[in-house]
Amino acid sequence: MTESTYDMTDWPTLPYADWAETCTALHLYAQIVGKMRLSQTPWVNHSWHATLYVTPRGLTTGPIHGAGGCLTLTFDFVDGRLVAEADGGARESFALEPASVARFHERTRAIVEAVGGRFSIHGAPNELPEAVPFMQDTGERPWDADAVRRYHGALLRIVPVFERFRTAFVGKVSPVHLFWGSFDLAVTRFSGRKASLHPGGIPNLPDAVTHEAYDHEVSSAGFWPGNGGAGEPMFYSYAYPVPDDFSDRPVEPDGAYWDDGLGEFLLPYEAVRTSADPAATLMAFLQSSYAAAADTAGWDREALDCGLQKPGVARPVRG
Repeated sequence: MTESTYDMTDWPTLPYADWAETCTALHLYAQIVGKMRLSQTPWVNHSWHATLYVTPRGLTTGPIHGAGGCLTLTFDFVDGRLVAEADGGARESFALEPASVARFHERTRAIVEAVGGRFSIHGAPNELPEAVPFMQDTGERPWDADAVRRYHGALLRIVPVFERFRTAFVGKVSPVHLFWGSFDLAVTRFSGRKASLHPGGIPNLPDAVTHEAYDHEVSSAGFWPGNGGAGEPMFYSYAYPVPDDFSDRPVEPDGAYWDDGLGEFLLPYEAVRTSADPAATLMAFLQSSYAAAADTAGWDREALDCGLQKPGVARPVRG
């Protein structure tokens, strides 16, 4: 049996400046792959049908059920390849390496069609200020495979904490998934109450998508690898609509702070990574920032909250 190469208490360094260009390339590549799922999957509330998921080897669309059958697209960061697999056993892949976005787009099309799938996606990025169509983005992008593997290693440590945090809520809560538009890992809780209409205005994203995503009150937490506006890997937590006094509430740990420009609480990844217990430090941020949002918004926490759950033990039901 092969032992895991990941020490879950030792979180990898992830200085954004060292791999910013590769991160931008991966973001754009993830949009192409994610749009493949989006184009063939019926809409699920809050765009949950379009997201990517963390696997032991990288990121995947999960099953895409199209007219030609079932397929998946997976970023395999261990072997450094994008892999297409289809029912019946068909499998094609190509190397993740320095390339243009246009070239990645065409290679993705080729392997999808080679396994019997249909490749038909919206041809430009979303949620980016400059949405250069994929086929017009012909400049070569770098590919730092080691940095990508360290990013994947960070995700493998973050996801279990997000997953356990998710268990402490009996109301509606999202899966832990990666939104390729904004390129952030996220988990979102819902109060169950309708929200005021979101103003929209997110660059290159139809307002109808934003309106549907935020049609109910949320407390959302997540992780950016460096692209979220802070210039470094960062955990975030926000509420919509933003409650009065939300920003004034104390949030743990000591390294967490409120950012007026982004309108949310932030916690640097480095503060988590270098703490004595990274998982506990991150959990403190998730729980305290949720409490700040739920309390200031008047959520029914007695009905919605429960304790953190354990594997193999049924959640006790209140009498």
